[in-house]
Amino acid sequence: MPQDKQTNRRIVLASRPHGAPTEANFRLESQHVPTPGKGQILLRTIWLSLDPYMRGRMSDAPSYVPPIAVNDVMGAGTVAIVEQSNHEDYQPGDWVVSQSGWQDFALSDGKDLFKLSGPVLKHPSWALGMLGMTGFTAYMGLLDIGNPQPGETVVVAAATGAVGSMVGQIAKLKGCYVVGIAGGEEKCRYAEDVLGFDRCLNHRSGDLSESLKRYCRDGIDVYFESVGGPVFDAVLPLMNTKGRIPVCGLIADYNSKDAPEGPNRLPLFQSAILRKRLHVQGFIINQDYGHRFNEFFQQMSQWVAEDRFVFREDIVEGLDNAPETFIGMLEGKNFGKVLIKVAGDTPTGA
Repeated sequence: MPQDKQTNRRIVLASRPHGAPTEANFRLESQHVPTPGKGQILLRTIWLSLDPYMRGRMSDAPSYVPPIAVNDVMGAGTVAIVEQSNHEDYQPGDWVVSQSGWQDFALSDGKDLFKLSGPVLKHPSWALGMLGMTGFTAYMGLLDIGNPQPGETVVVAAATGAVGSMVGQIAKLKGCYVVGIAGGEEKCRYAEDVLGFDRCLNHRSGDLSESLKRYCRDGIDVYFESVGGPVFDAVLPLMNTKGRIPVCGLIADYNSKDAPEGPNRLPLFQSAILRKRLHVQGFIINQDYGHRFNEFFQQMSQWVAEDRFVFREDIVEGLDNAPETFIGMLEGKNFGKVLIKVAGDTPTGA
């Protein structure tokens, strides 16, 4: 269903999932478009970002941000157009990055907005991808925590995902030997042939540990973690002394209802940290590095202008398709950065 400028469609959290989310956990509602008050801006959503961290916000377990309340709009980053403005810094027609969530329209006081201008307006969706939170996560996690050096071996989980694909390409720019891990032969061929990874291993092949040993003969210096589970189990024994492990996500465990079955692997992990003096650091990109966004944006914009990166977008049209697409993303059905195209507008002059 296309956008209607008189109606605000919004997808809310209908119930908290137990295990993997289902479409029953979401509800599509329609309301009147809100009217901006003094100092407020009315935003119309054009692009909606879907990201794995949203699964955590659907639960009410303690976390780094408050959970989404039942019956509230699902939160998300968006690219939007200013429809109406009572704010001196924004005019109708301005393009902005916002956090307006899974809905057609939203009000803002301007404090959470980032105005788009210049070359990024040629591809506004990139402001949610390689020039937005996705690229920011890859850049800071790899370079600040991973600190890769020329000639070192960098292993990247979810290698063809939005973040992983950027991590691998940045590591290659830094002169590293890069091994990706992905789900399926098609994704692995893409990582090697298109993204320029030295190797990519299919974690569904059943011999991931042996494959890693074969292609990481000098061990692993940096492992960029976003998956966890069996992939991490295969990587850990190969970490070199003083290896670095940036952790931005653990998608393998997002839908877990109970502790994993099998032996307690925590002592093995703790022993490896001690013996090899591993640096393992989790990070939340905006909370830990928000003050360095301009540093990232300037460097990444230069690299993008120089055509240093390939960035694949997995685009689905229609706000009403967001729940099904989100569920599929958590199951690994996506190929690249997942975006919902809510409306078909393009910037003037783009």
